[in-house]
Amino acid sequence: MPADGAPEVTATNDVDRIEAPITWKAYLMCAFAAFGGIYFGYDSGYINGVKAMPYFINQQTGLPYPPPGASDADKEYFVLEAWRDSLITSILSAGTFFGAIIAGDLADFIGRRLTIISGCAVFMVGVILQTASTGLGLIVAGRLVAGFGVGFVSAIIILYMSECSPKKIRGAVVAGYQFAITIGLLLASCVDYATQNRLDTGSYRIPIAIQMLWALILGAGIAFLPESPRYFVKRGKLDNAANVLARLRGQPVNSDYVQYELAEIVANHEYELQVVPQGSYWSSWTNCFKGSLFKSSSNLRRTILGTSMQMMQQWTGVNFVFYFGTTFFRQLGTISNPFLISLITTLVNVVSTPISFWTIERFGRRPLLIWGALGMLVCEFLVAIMGTVDGDNPATVRAMIAFICIYIFFFASTWGPGAWVVIGEIFPLPIRSRGVALSTSSNWLWNCIITVITPYLVGTDRGNLGPKVFFLWGSLCTACFVYAYLLVPETKGLSLEQVDKMLEETTPRNSSRWVPHTTFAGELGLTEKGTLAPEIVADVARKGSVV
Repeated sequence: MPADGAPEVTATNDVDRIEAPITWKAYLMCAFAAFGGIYFGYDSGYINGVKAMPYFINQQTGLPYPPPGASDADKEYFVLEAWRDSLITSILSAGTFFGAIIAGDLADFIGRRLTIISGCAVFMVGVILQTASTGLGLIVAGRLVAGFGVGFVSAIIILYMSECSPKKIRGAVVAGYQFAITIGLLLASCVDYATQNRLDTGSYRIPIAIQMLWALILGAGIAFLPESPRYFVKRGKLDNAANVLARLRGQPVNSDYVQYELAEIVANHEYELQVVPQGSYWSSWTNCFKGSLFKSSSNLRRTILGTSMQMMQQWTGVNFVFYFGTTFFRQLGTISNPFLISLITTLVNVVSTPISFWTIERFGRRPLLIWGALGMLVCEFLVAIMGTVDGDNPATVRAMIAFICIYIFFFASTWGPGAWVVIGEIFPLPIRSRGVALSTSSNWLWNCIITVITPYLVGTDRGNLGPKVFFLWGSLCTACFVYAYLLVPETKGLSLEQVDKMLEETTPRNSSRWVPHTTFAGELGLTEKGTLAPEIVADVARKGSVV
């Protein structure tokens, strides 16, 4: 037995033997965790249709229903005011921003699983409030509370899947989360489409109440899955970490594969604690911002990469289509059923995302983000130009819708899953939960900003930009293209610990050529018996901490 009674951990210097072969059990466990995306996607998507429902507009504004045969001009003013539209949509994102930040702490205090379960419970309270609403106050309060729950889940599901998935399929598994988001958006569109013409509270209460089912399934199911092994290493509970790894990898706990992977996680954690020593609770947050801006492996650089990656995902403008698409298509004036067009764009999102399951592991994260941004910016500028030059022509509007669908295809198969995959891979264990939380909160912060300003940009009583708004999204996608080329590293096929080593030894533009050549266990110390140096094991066990 090593010093301080810490367990003996067999280790290796062979970079190809630090993880067990993939089993179907690993696929199924991680696939269920990705179910959290349905919960997130449905909640984000249902409001798009609800805000355009005649009963909801009448209830919220007091405007009379347009009479049969009303002119387009009369129908144009039967909409939510820009400020009301902005508040109802954006308040969810405000809640998720703070929920994601709080989740960064909870994930280290009570574990990844319990944080997700807690998020489901908070979310259900918010759904109950929204379902009971008959006016603005309660639906806003309900969406704020639900936002906290979505923030918990959206941040920690990514963390949990990244820490539990085998390295060879980690990208595909996390991409499955984005696919589940698109399923949630599609289900929301279908339910909205089915209830849109009801002239009673069921028109909006049915889409809202259904959300409780997704929270119940996720919360109950995640309770039967194992905790993250890296969480137990951070807490110094190495025996628990070994047991969880054995369950995840389908191997006996004393298997060389389990022991080698545990040794690498422990050695990497010890190395990171030497680089940035742990301290108080507040220092656990400030550690996220330590190091040089010009060193790609520094905590500061990683935090900026994660937060800016999620900012850029919002800058693509795709949520304009999913949050405000129904209203936007109605304003084009030549579309008879904007709900149906919105449903079609959501369906394109769903069928395009699974492509990334293969491409993200075949070609890597970096190429997908670069070429995806290029495809999106071309489509967005074409939509903007066509709508500005000949926007009253029905044939032109059909072409615009086609290019919007192609634009969604590029997003769904590249930036949609790619941004989530990268933020789950780039942070070292001591700051991983907080780094992922900060990155996710950045997503929601920019989601909130965009949902606040968009009604003022395109609302007929405000900016009334119409298709010209795509000039803005195209310009921002151009920034995404440059950003991906200059700053995004390639993490395909690497363990989370190998990603740390890669960031230390290469630059983003050269990262795809980097190959692992040693292990952290080999560098920090192997005994003659082939075990990890006992003082390292003892030190990690002794320093086990929630911060």
